[in-house]
Amino acid sequence: MTAGLLRSSMLSAVAGLAVAVSSVFATAPVAAKTSVTVAVAHDIASWNPYADSTAGMYAIWCQVYGCLGTYDGISGSFKGMLAERWEVDKDNPNLWTFYLRKGLKRHGDGKELTAADVAHGIWRNKNDKRSAQKHNTRAIKSWKVIDKHTIQFTTKKPIAPLLSYLFDIFFITAKDIYDKHGARDADRKYPLGWGPYMLEDVKIGERIVLAKNPNWPGIKKSNPDRVIFQRVKEPEARVTGLLNGEFQVAPFIPAHLVPRVEKSSAARVYKGESVESMFLGMNGKFKPWDNKLARKAVAHAIDRNLIIKSIFKGGASILHGPVGKGQYAWNPAVGPKYDYDPKKSRALLKKAGLLGVEIDFYCTTGRYAKDREAAQAMVPMLEAAGFKVKFHTPEYSTHWPLVRKGKRPFFYHGRGSIIDPSPAIGQYFQTGVTPRIKYSNPELDKTLAAERAEFEPEKRKKLLQKAFGIILEDVPAHFLWRINTLYGLSNKVDYVPTPHNRVYGHQIFMR
Repeated sequence: MTAGLLRSSMLSAVAGLAVAVSSVFATAPVAAKTSVTVAVAHDIASWNPYADSTAGMYAIWCQVYGCLGTYDGISGSFKGMLAERWEVDKDNPNLWTFYLRKGLKRHGDGKELTAADVAHGIWRNKNDKRSAQKHNTRAIKSWKVIDKHTIQFTTKKPIAPLLSYLFDIFFITAKDIYDKHGARDADRKYPLGWGPYMLEDVKIGERIVLAKNPNWPGIKKSNPDRVIFQRVKEPEARVTGLLNGEFQVAPFIPAHLVPRVEKSSAARVYKGESVESMFLGMNGKFKPWDNKLARKAVAHAIDRNLIIKSIFKGGASILHGPVGKGQYAWNPAVGPKYDYDPKKSRALLKKAGLLGVEIDFYCTTGRYAKDREAAQAMVPMLEAAGFKVKFHTPEYSTHWPLVRKGKRPFFYHGRGSIIDPSPAIGQYFQTGVTPRIKYSNPELDKTLAAERAEFEPEKRKKLLQKAFGIILEDVPAHFLWRINTLYGLSNKVDYVPTPHNRVYGHQIFMR
């Protein structure tokens, strides 16, 4: 069959939507009889699966290209996706072996997944010029293909939470396609993976459309034939679209809109715990954030209880550290804690000689539930402490790259997917991992190295708690709250949202 006929076959099989992908598929997607649209808040910025590091995009690329495994929020355990099983060498904790599922066929041409593709995925994660995910594979020193379905990773040091760095966020892209076509054409013209859904259409800044892979083991007839991830920034628009049938899944519903959904006969609200920590980041390469007294002044200036009550309508829980109740290594005794104390806040700023200091404060609009409103509520609190605040609300698509590059001095942000806190702490606070906060503390680095090398859970938890205490004492970030997971769901679908906010088509079922 010629490339033209193949493309024609795809277009006729997927009626009602022009296919933007000009790839050479040997097997067209199933004709879309059922469709689910997910109204997402995150940006859709690139065809390159390695070029972003948001929970939403991780989930999209994972179900297209395939990941070694995923985190199951219901059972609270890691489960294999492309990997059938894995093990750590008893004599050498630096050596991890992953055994791939056999017979997994690639979208379109049916090529079987091999360990060489996994090796290529590691290589590209580390070497792609646009990769924003190098921190996820930083611990992996080398890799070796043992046979067609077995690959070994050797870590630089023992790292007990390795699965937290890889599962849901490390994609397996095809080596032969990359070698033949290069990165740009491989991503845009031949986005063939081994996941449960196939890439059908990408419109940067607007949407990504996936079609069900009928050959995926375990795929159900009741899974939607098509899943559309449509960017919808405004929560009111997400709710309106849900209620009029335009969307079937609407994440991050603000608490004040919950009654509107609950009154509807067409939709319902899912309420659950979140593993996303919201915080104020203070980049130490900018003044006054190189001064710990200024950072502590911020921590005592914010009335978290008032904001949770008034802005989130009680739909959030206070954080006194990187993790909260129910998350790994949480301990309520860990401190110091920063209660709301505006007098103490002002005294600290005065002691630092910084009363009246000008600061630039950045937050997104619509990326997180009530992000602008919550940040606006903090402005008078910060000014009461003695800061002179310039408040900025940039577009997420321009703001996030600057945060990643360490070019935002002071910002309100979230870090999702904190199943195990080690990756998140390393990403933001370990020396040299990322420049987002530009924090460095040798004692913290040493403690993190020790906890990753500790495979005994209780000992490892104590080391993590020590790391929490170091961060809390230095305050490179002030941890605020976890916003409850509130999803609007159409009554036409059955779906249990994950605590780490990954939306997978094969976990959605049509009623």
